[in-house]
Amino acid sequence: MNIKNYLAILIALTSLTANAQENNNQNETPRRRREFRFDAQNPDVHDPVIAYENGTYYIFSTGFNVGTMTSTDLRTWRPGRGVLPEPPQWAVERINGYRGHTWAPDICKVGDKWYLYYSCSTFGKNMSAIGVAVNRTLNPESPDYRWEDLGMVIESKRGYNYNCIDPNLIIDSKGTPWLTFGSFWDGIQLVQLDKDMKTPVGQPQTIARHTNPDAVPEEGVEAGDNEIEAPFIIKEGKYYYLFASAGLCCRGMRSTYHTIVGRSKKITGPYKDKAGKLMMKGGGTTILGRDDRYVGAGHNGAAKINGQWIFVAHGYDRALNGASKLVVKKIKFKKGWPVLEDN
Repeated sequence: MNIKNYLAILIALTSLTANAQENNNQNETPRRRREFRFDAQNPDVHDPVIAYENGTYYIFSTGFNVGTMTSTDLRTWRPGRGVLPEPPQWAVERINGYRGHTWAPDICKVGDKWYLYYSCSTFGKNMSAIGVAVNRTLNPESPDYRWEDLGMVIESKRGYNYNCIDPNLIIDSKGTPWLTFGSFWDGIQLVQLDKDMKTPVGQPQTIARHTNPDAVPEEGVEAGDNEIEAPFIIKEGKYYYLFASAGLCCRGMRSTYHTIVGRSKKITGPYKDKAGKLMMKGGGTTILGRDDRYVGAGHNGAAKINGQWIFVAHGYDRALNGASKLVVKKIKFKKGWPVLEDN
């Protein structure tokens, strides 16, 4: 995300991760307890994705070395340990200013391994990279638990008209892996991956914009006003559904974030909203945003668990002065379109 989006949450996320680490280390002095207390029923979170293994739900989110939390019922949560034991050295060396505050992960099981894609960047710049780590289990208590970092998947640099953050992996109906990603600049990108799950095949292609021109012009290193990011693609029936977040996040009560969706019979698009407008031309049907509880909600993830699609996002809670809280919904499909229902 750009500087408008992340400066407002850095302090809160720092406190969240520090508190979780303190809970897992009895020898460490809990210096931040007065600043932050984990709310098991209504936890703070940013950029969540969800996975399920052996009766436990796992949330992965933005945080130092990737934040985690767990639940057995989607209602009561426990803070977990960071995924990466330390900031990836390749990213520290490659991304000037990156020191381990790792953004917007995605989690997906392929074969017998879990693949965790994560974003390394700095505020307001598209000198960014997406990395990937693998593990055979999500359970930290298992003897098989060990995250192995496989290194960089793709990067963007000054002069590129896209930003390599907010990754999401999708396996198409033919078994081909694709990575969608993007924040501001020329919008949402899609690139095919090789069977190793980390090597791009060809160049990224734009599949969605929040603005309406044929291309968003490249203007220096600034993100511009193409307010779209956090793509997430799922397949249900004959359609691929592209979710994305439009507007501005991380501004508390002034946030304008909302979740939009379009669909296509091909993973590469074109994606159209419910009214038939192309997402390449600024289309997108809003399915989550401003309501009685939240001033805005977005950066979603989704997983099909025991036959039911579970949707997660973060929402800016009106009753808590815009604090960023976990949102959990069910996805139902009505007449070919996703509808969110309370969990």
